[in-house]
Amino acid sequence: MLIKCRLQYPATTLTRLLLLFFVVTVQAQAADTLNVGSKRFTESYVLGEVLTQTAAPHARVRHQQGLGNTAIVFNALKTGSIDIYPEYMGTINTEILKHDSALSLPQMQAELALQGLGVAVPLGFNNTYALAMLPRIASTATQTLTDLAAQPGLRFGLSHEFLGRADGWPGLIKLYGLPQQATGLDHGIAYEALAAGQVDVIDIYSTDAKIRQLGLRVLTDDRNYFPRYDAVLLYRLDMPARFPQAWAAIQQLEGKINNAQMIAMNAAAEIDGQSFAQVAQQFVAKAPGTAVARESFMHKLFGPDFLRLTSQHLLLVLLAIAVASVLGIPLGIIAAFTPRLREVVMGVVGILQTIPSLALLAMLIPLLGMIGFTPALIALSLYALLPIVRNTSVGIAQVPAGLRLAAHALGLSARDRLLHIDLPLALPTILAGIKTAAVMSVGTATIAAFIGAGGYGERIAIGLALNDNQMLLAGALPAAALALLTQWSFDLLEKLVVKNTKNQS
Repeated sequence: MLIKCRLQYPATTLTRLLLLFFVVTVQAQAADTLNVGSKRFTESYVLGEVLTQTAAPHARVRHQQGLGNTAIVFNALKTGSIDIYPEYMGTINTEILKHDSALSLPQMQAELALQGLGVAVPLGFNNTYALAMLPRIASTATQTLTDLAAQPGLRFGLSHEFLGRADGWPGLIKLYGLPQQATGLDHGIAYEALAAGQVDVIDIYSTDAKIRQLGLRVLTDDRNYFPRYDAVLLYRLDMPARFPQAWAAIQQLEGKINNAQMIAMNAAAEIDGQSFAQVAQQFVAKAPGTAVARESFMHKLFGPDFLRLTSQHLLLVLLAIAVASVLGIPLGIIAAFTPRLREVVMGVVGILQTIPSLALLAMLIPLLGMIGFTPALIALSLYALLPIVRNTSVGIAQVPAGLRLAAHALGLSARDRLLHIDLPLALPTILAGIKTAAVMSVGTATIAAFIGAGGYGERIAIGLALNDNQMLLAGALPAAALALLTQWSFDLLEKLVVKNTKNQS
């Protein structure tokens, strides 16, 4: 008996609707918006909010917060994904312009202008690098960086960026002859690791609030290795002309933040539990003494950003799965019917799965010349390919050969056999692969926040920067709930497909 089945394509219609929604969303956001960027540590978040709130009365402003390290944020500035972000002269000098000796501000402006960029508005404080220890760990003789060379047993826990910077660990061990090895730590949790006795020495920013809270001993840079890190603003040269009133307001920040004020703002976020927006609002309103209650966990979980983050996360996952299905199902068909290409197809999608997600995102940014939704969508789609391709190939391979022979005897073409026999019978297995890809994508999509694509990962990034477990949970719990909801939805869909297939048999 010929099994009369018809494979319908609800996913095709869904894909078109999602893509149309995405295009409309992108066009709506294409209106001229002042995009402020920030790195993934407390001070940069706060300064990004200060810029955003200062400019907000004069322009439409968007803060793309916690974009990552210097390389990612600077590349976002060069490609036009952001218009301005807070930076430090020492970083510009050594990391961006690659100079060994310090440049003056006019010299930096001249070199950056060749890239269409400018630097201006010294904010008034110097946030230099330093190394610090707990007094109970440091001996009385350990006062300077030179003293560290005589203590090879010390355990160093250093931020990943510091480990790779030209003005960081490589040059430091060369100048001071340090024999120790260093372990990479996120800056947000380094203080906790130090307090717990897991490391002995960490790198710090001199305006970090926890230096005073933990009573750390900041070691003297007796050979003047670290340059000055005066806070300034890096911006695109076309930005002042596009947003003249906002730029005029931003320029009023010059010299308005001293070291004590910056330490106080960092403390308000890291120790007092205030949000970055609250801290910035008090500074902009010139009311630094205003008491603000610490946010509860429920407020963090269902805060005003909940719907925005949910829609961003859901849209990213749905589009990634749709794109991966459109690409993966044909690849799975090729792998099933073409033995010579099977190993090649499975090998390529398998290799894509092994590339670390942050590394893939970092590689896509310079290739695409942008940050945000598009590179995140491409990365998630590539990660979702393997289970879809594999299950499509396996599902088709499990179709009984007798059915194919019967269909061939009845004169069905290869195309008809594929559409009416192979794919319908393989559909439950294909859906299982799509379900696996979707559940995985819900978790992987949290990484997208590190390049400005939003979603629940935005909260996780903030939680890491502040070492705020409640904020981490406020990002992780909705992601976990969405993963469970995705799995239940596909389980229901699989049951309906199986029931429909049996009814048509």
